[in-house]
Parts: sequence; structure tokens; C-alpha cells
Amino acid sequence: MSPDPGSPITHEDFPAFLMNVPLFLATDVPNNVWMQEMSEEARRLDRSKALAQFRRVYEFLAARAVVYLLPSTRGLQDQTYVANLAVVLPHTPERRVVISNFRSEPRRGEREAGVAFFEQMGLAFDVAPPFFEGEADLKYVRENLYIGAHGLRTSREALDWFEERFDMEVIPFEMENEYLYHLDCSVFPITRKEVMVCTEMAAPATLKAIEKHVDVIDVDLDDAESGITNCVRVGDSVLCASSLAALPAEHEDYPYEKRKVERLEAICRDRDLTPVFFDLSEFQKSGAMLSCMVMHLNYNNF
Repeated sequence: MSPDPGSPITHEDFPAFLMNVPLFLATDVPNNVWMQEMSEEARRLDRSKALAQFRRVYEFLAARAVVYLLPSTRGLQDQTYVANLAVVLPHTPERRVVISNFRSEPRRGEREAGVAFFEQMGLAFDVAPPFFEGEADLKYVRENLYIGAHGLRTSREALDWFEERFDMEVIPFEMENEYLYHLDCSVFPITRKEVMVCTEMAAPATLKAIEKHVDVIDVDLDDAESGITNCVRVGDSVLCASSLAALPAEHEDYPYEKRKVERLEAICRDRDLTPVFFDLSEFQKSGAMLSCMVMHLNYNNF
């Protein structure tokens, strides 16, 4: 469809994001390995707590950016994880949106809701071929350069389609670890010239291709599994999930969380950035971290 050139938020010079209030968040269908390894009791949600945790992230972002809210649809248990809904391509003249074509069956209904929202917003969009799972699997670096996941949720054919359809360079990053099933679990462009990468998860050719364009900040597997790359940057703040403040020191996860927090603090300190941590324990019951809950509508966030 054609965009209205006078209105699209994708063209404005202030940061803009999309979120979705978790009114119908559920964990009934365990559709990733994190959920499958939890008992039903461990996955049981406290909806009031989830809404309070969501609100803290929303309020922080809304004080620094425009944050649109995607209408909630009953029956879509993962709709609040809007990073999988679509991706905006800032290198295209119309800032085109590409809506996902989900491999995960419980999420396929999200596409229709996404189409309706982006039509109402007056944004130019395409629907990706099978399979593609949004910004979480296609990270924008700069100009027409992206890093794209394939192998678990997004197909290599989808990445080829992006390159051909939109005249862009996509560095393919094969996903093999089921605990790091989207690219945002292993890759975070923290600046336009530096990318945090779990290098243990990158094939040598992939790592070499990334290093041709940017400096790589290595993060280890334990920190990646703790969510160190599942971040969102706005201004000089780097938002990340952490339950460290709520964990007793004897908890089995405490040393991993502590190390992740200290590592991210060090990375940010060296770049005059400020890490901001949010307890998202209810969303971790879906196997999700902070970046899952936020989609960029433009890339003017830093």
C-alpha cells in the first residue's frame, strides 16, 4: 500500500516505538525450550504483576520517545512481544515495514492484527515470505546493512528475499542453539559502529563478515543466555531485563545475573552510556526478555 507522506511516524526525527499491553498474555502453549523446561506451576502468570512490570518499561520509554500501543487481541498469548511482529527498514525511502510470517503456530494470528495496525497508521508495508519473525531476527546496523538470523525461526530464503526486494546487505547469522532462538539473544548493535555479539554462537565466516563493518564487543554464552544482548537503547540509556535486585544471594541464578549486570555496566561505562534494569520476571515465564517487548518504528533512538 502507499503511505501518507505527511503522517508516518517512521519519518519523524524523534524516537518512536511500538509496544502492546499484555492484557491477554498467557503461557498455555510452551513454544520455546525455556517454557518447555518449566513446570505448569512455574509458568503460571501473575497478571497484575506483569502489568506493573510492563508499565515501568512503558513509562520510561514514553518519557523519552513516542510509544504507540498495538491493540490487544484475545487469544494471542504472545502478542505483547512486538519485536517479532515486523521490522521497519530505515534505509528505504518510504521506511517500509515488513510484517512477519511466523513459523511458531501460536503466533500466526498476530500477522492479521499487524496488517490492520500498519494500514491504520498509513505505513507502506509488505508481508514477508515464510518464515520471518520480525525485528528480533533482523538487526539494523546502519545505512543498508543488517544482520539476519536464519535456521530456527526465520528462513534463509526470507533473508535472500530481503536482499533482493530492498537492495540491502544482510549478514546471515545461523541460529542453532534453541535457548538463543532469536537473533536478539546473541546480537545487539549498541552503537552504529559497535555490535555486541555472542561470538561463541557465530560461525567464523559470519563473525568475519560482521567485523568488516563494525567493531565486535564479545559477550560469552552465559551472559547471552541471561539476556545481555536483549536490550533497547534510547538516548544514552540501555534498557535490559534483570531480576538481580529481587533474587536472594543463594539463588542458583544469582551469580549469572550478577555477572551479566556487571558486564553490561562495564560495556556502557566505556561508552558513556547508562544501563537501566527492569525486573521482567513474569515475561521470563514466556522465555522472553526486554527487547522482545519493544519494536522500533524508526531508528532515531541514538
